[in-house]
Amino acid sequence: MNVQVRAATSGDVAGLARIYDHYVATSTATFELDPPGEPVWRDKLDAVTGAGWPFEVALLDGQVAGFAYVGPWRPRPAYAHTVEDTIYLDPAATGRGIGTRLLASVLEQAAVAGAREVIAVVADGDTAASLALHRRAGFDPAGRLKRVGRKFDRWLGTTLLQKTLAGG
Repeated sequence: MNVQVRAATSGDVAGLARIYDHYVATSTATFELDPPGEPVWRDKLDAVTGAGWPFEVALLDGQVAGFAYVGPWRPRPAYAHTVEDTIYLDPAATGRGIGTRLLASVLEQAAVAGAREVIAVVADGDTAASLALHRRAGFDPAGRLKRVGRKFDRWLGTTLLQKTLAGG
């Protein structure tokens, strides 16, 4: 298994969309209801990296197997050093430690970019792996929001986790 973690490029956009579209269609991991498509991912990649935040991909044998990035937690200026992380893996790439490597890399880069606090918002449902991943990475529970989203004809809540970055 040859895994490489690196900064995402415009050449990765199709892989980002492919992975995310799967979760939009089949899970509650995202509250997105319709796949956003490659142009939206191209814009997101440009916005995240243009703001100086990391956007990374994991390649498994040369193919995009996952991605992670951080972006602003809230738009108000006082939140400038608090970011929210996002991470998705190709379902075929789960359980191999790829998510652990990818999250560690994006958190390290976020600290270098000036982040102090990282918030993870994990939706109810089939997201036990995401909770476990974040807990292993040192995130602590920070709160719970009940019935804040509706997908697949059911109400969903979210669990908030938080991690303080060294050097942020």
